[in-house]
Amino acid sequence: SVPSSSDVLDVGYVWFDGRIIPQEQATVSALTHALHYGTSVFEGIRAYETTNGPAIFRLKEHVKRLLDSAKIMGMIPPVNAEEIEQAIIETIRYNNRQSCYIRPLIWYGAEALGVNPGQNQVHFMVATWEWGTYLGEEAVQKGATLMTSSWRRSSGDILPTKAKVGGNYVNSVLANQEARDNGFDEALLLDSQGFVAEGSGENIFLYQDDVLMPISHSVNLRGITRDSVIRI
Repeated sequence: SVPSSSDVLDVGYVWFDGRIIPQEQATVSALTHALHYGTSVFEGIRAYETTNGPAIFRLKEHVKRLLDSAKIMGMIPPVNAEEIEQAIIETIRYNNRQSCYIRPLIWYGAEALGVNPGQNQVHFMVATWEWGTYLGEEAVQKGATLMTSSWRRSSGDILPTKAKVGGNYVNSVLANQEARDNGFDEALLLDSQGFVAEGSGENIFLYQDDVLMPISHSVNLRGITRDSVIRI
């Protein structure tokens, strides 16, 4: 079936290049470089409801990783860390969110469409929306089914796996689709040598003999939630 306009993700108001505007006005050209080549960097952040209002989980660390990803990609963002933090806070306030998922995105625009993005303007946006548990509440309560994917995790000398780059996630999309098509909740990706790397959207821990052990691998994204679990 063809999705209708009512099926579009409802994010309310969006921070878009320095302005907060309605979602329907937050549009880009069909010739956007990031749309054709995956040249964007992003973060996935959560804000949780508390008695003192919404609390953003490790905001500074997420913003630093976003800017680190941009640096790895050779991007010069139009905003600094403080401006990104403020944009995120203001977007949450403007939408009156008590808890939400937060998606900041930096991407190359539509001035030129060669592989070299040097002539393209760099843009910045923030969207927020209500998003429950990543794999669903049932997976939290009963556990998730996991399939070892036939797709391998890209190595760091092929793609910048330490950066949260839009184009990298084609690898994750393919693995997750394969798992879903075969009746599983999520995909486990191995590296090119057959060692466990990570999930399509998660870091992996091994629990054995009352010990929780993080999987450490050179191709894995520097997980902020992973770091939090290790610290705790």
